[in-house]
Amino acid sequence: MQECETPFGVLTLDRYPPTANPTLQAWDAADLHLLQQCHPGAGGRVLVINDNFGSLACALARGGCQVTSWSDSFLAERALRLNLERNTLAAEQVDFVDSQQLPVGPVDRVLLRIPKSLALLEDQLSRLRPLLGAGVTVIAGAMLKHLPPTAGGLLERYIGPYQASLAWKKSRLLIAITSEDPAPKTPDLVTRYELADTGVLLTNRPGVFSRDRLDIGTRVLLPCIPVDVKAARIVDLGCGNGALGIQAALYNPDAQLSFIDESYAAVASARDNFAAAFPGRQAQFRVADGLLDAVPGSADLVLCNPPFHQQQVIGDEIAMRLFQQSRRALVEGGALLVVGNRHLGYHVKLRRFFRRVEQVGGNAKFVVLRAS
Repeated sequence: MQECETPFGVLTLDRYPPTANPTLQAWDAADLHLLQQCHPGAGGRVLVINDNFGSLACALARGGCQVTSWSDSFLAERALRLNLERNTLAAEQVDFVDSQQLPVGPVDRVLLRIPKSLALLEDQLSRLRPLLGAGVTVIAGAMLKHLPPTAGGLLERYIGPYQASLAWKKSRLLIAITSEDPAPKTPDLVTRYELADTGVLLTNRPGVFSRDRLDIGTRVLLPCIPVDVKAARIVDLGCGNGALGIQAALYNPDAQLSFIDESYAAVASARDNFAAAFPGRQAQFRVADGLLDAVPGSADLVLCNPPFHQQQVIGDEIAMRLFQQSRRALVEGGALLVVGNRHLGYHVKLRRFFRRVEQVGGNAKFVVLRAS
């Protein structure tokens, strides 16, 4: 935990999941830059979008604002709740709304962290605009190195003409005020492609990983999924659009499938795709912190193409948590089937949690490992 000095006072903040890297904070200069645009004591209703660890919402709550936090991330929601508690702020001061729902207006101003996914940004802006009256200020911010050049164009299309701030500590703000013009028509941002050689069409909501095409790692893992494992309990961990779990369901008609992701859009996409591929067949869909809360011995097989970053921070901490969670959730004799870049050295890291690790597939760049 570290102390963060904001215009609304000093906060004690931590990332979630916790990190062993002491150089990583739960906020950055873009967060502080956004908060500088809000005057202490002004109060009012503020909509915060894509608040990574709750630093924006906690500061505004400290300042007496009624805050709505709108995000696609369950981990961000967990970080927000923990940081509110750390700072003895009332939970009811911040209302969390997931990306598949709409915030309730009216709001006095909007603070938006520009996400990596431009499709997610456009989806948020297009759905947000009809909720805003004329004259509402929308302030979007990002670190310069992560600011997409087309973000301003999207802000202008859906909100109104914008002005870019001067750079401050390598961050920049884009500030727009809603006009009286009618809101633009909401675009169809869902993408579609076929799951290779199956005839199954995968749909992808905005913000879902690998929404334009199946990623290479998943392609390498698909043929390694076991066939005819009877009524095995199979988990697609970090499911994205559900490609791995759906392939496992095709191979194993009697298996029990569970799809888990921390992204609300991903789980919604996986649910859509499973229902379309297997009308009437039952499966479980959970937005969660991986298998953290899973019952020990509740899975026979876990399929995982683990992320190697959280927001813009690259590393293996998330993957290591998923490996440890999988070991706890698997029945004795169960297995984790995982794919990763060869240079990540997962074969060594998996041996911290599993007795046996063997390679069962791969190509020049990726390796598929079975840990049991």
